[in-house]
Amino acid sequence: MNDDGIAQFNKVNLGSESTSSNTISEVTDKKRLNKQSQKPSNQLKNGLLGWYAICSSNNIKNERPYFFTMYNEPLVIYKDKELNLRCVKDLCPHRGASFIGGEVIDGELVCPYHGARYSSTGECTNLSRITCNHIVDDNYDNYASKIHLYQYICKEIGDYIYIYYTGKAKTNLNDFNVEDNINNRLLNNYGFDIGAYKYEEVVVDFKCDWARIIENHLDILHLFWVHGDTIPDNDVNRDVITSFNQEITREENQIESKYKYKDSSSGEFIRIKFLPPGRIVIYKGEPNEARYIQVLDHIPLSKNQARVIVRHYRKFMKNKFLTDLLLFRQLQHRVFYKVFSEDYMILRTQTYNNQMGFIEKDNVKLLGEDKMVQYYWDWFKSSETKDDPWELHPTDFNTNTVHEDISMLYPPANPKLEKDNTKSIYLNLAIRILIPIGLVLIIL
Repeated sequence: MNDDGIAQFNKVNLGSESTSSNTISEVTDKKRLNKQSQKPSNQLKNGLLGWYAICSSNNIKNERPYFFTMYNEPLVIYKDKELNLRCVKDLCPHRGASFIGGEVIDGELVCPYHGARYSSTGECTNLSRITCNHIVDDNYDNYASKIHLYQYICKEIGDYIYIYYTGKAKTNLNDFNVEDNINNRLLNNYGFDIGAYKYEEVVVDFKCDWARIIENHLDILHLFWVHGDTIPDNDVNRDVITSFNQEITREENQIESKYKYKDSSSGEFIRIKFLPPGRIVIYKGEPNEARYIQVLDHIPLSKNQARVIVRHYRKFMKNKFLTDLLLFRQLQHRVFYKVFSEDYMILRTQTYNNQMGFIEKDNVKLLGEDKMVQYYWDWFKSSETKDDPWELHPTDFNTNTVHEDISMLYPPANPKLEKDNTKSIYLNLAIRILIPIGLVLIIL
């Protein structure tokens, strides 16, 4: 659907009266509109399966496996003896137990149920078989030669851990046909010199549909109304809500929207890139000049649960001593947590309304400024029909919810870290106040 098609779509859904009195022409227009609405309105090449940023590099340390789910499939990431990253299905082939509660010893994944140890055999970069070498049995050699762990390709690039997710784990990584180029996800390939930045990171968990979270983060205009009192920016609050000229560029690997003030002397407000399937980049100005970049990676854990990795890259406040003294990290985290908490109820109720069938064209009217959102949903629905990722590992009301129950670790779904961060701020402020008072008392 081109821009004229979008305008026609909005005209029909907003109930505008047709200026034509020709009934035949109206019927023809409706048929043309229906035909157009069945096609995606952008040129994005890849769908919902492919490269996802799963966690930060610092999550894979201390010989502890990192557990998560993707589209209901339980997975675990660890480093083997050669320090190569491995992403395997969280399923011990001995008795079908999870590796949760287990450990990594000398690069071998150890099952907590019977102590079975799984180690690499063959080339380190081509793990064709993982065998158990701990279970004692007269038939061990024959047994061990037949068991294996299922895995996905896993890479570490720029402090991120990525996996190539297809929904069909394999015993041999060479069997994967990688159709999604990971370079399409890397920021340096879009003009950003990430080496020139420092960043703060938070991870947030939501009990809602992950696709709604992406929609929320593409909707930059809700910042004025929902987060105006939280974001420390005088240009973003309810009192200065304004309208923008919007320029959208659609390419094979991205959709980018530029928001410029209608008053040309005010310049540009913000830009947003959507790098499917799950990365959003928000910044202002040209990539090589941006002082501040926000990167959000969206991870579909299970049907009603999602995780977002949030990084704020900056070219200012780069001195570690100064940022530690000013509690910059803790204060940034406090803002992050508050912003996402403010979105949480909106996202949960949107998820419910969508699942109940309430969000239909007759009930929801997109406006012209929602064009970025419309392009996103066109891509998403087309990709969902093609890839059908939730049917790769479907659940129903009889499915045990163990992975759902233990996966919500971060705010806003789990407020523990938010409370700990607030306590840290107050404690450090108290220390900074008491130290000079103590020095004065000693001198006196």
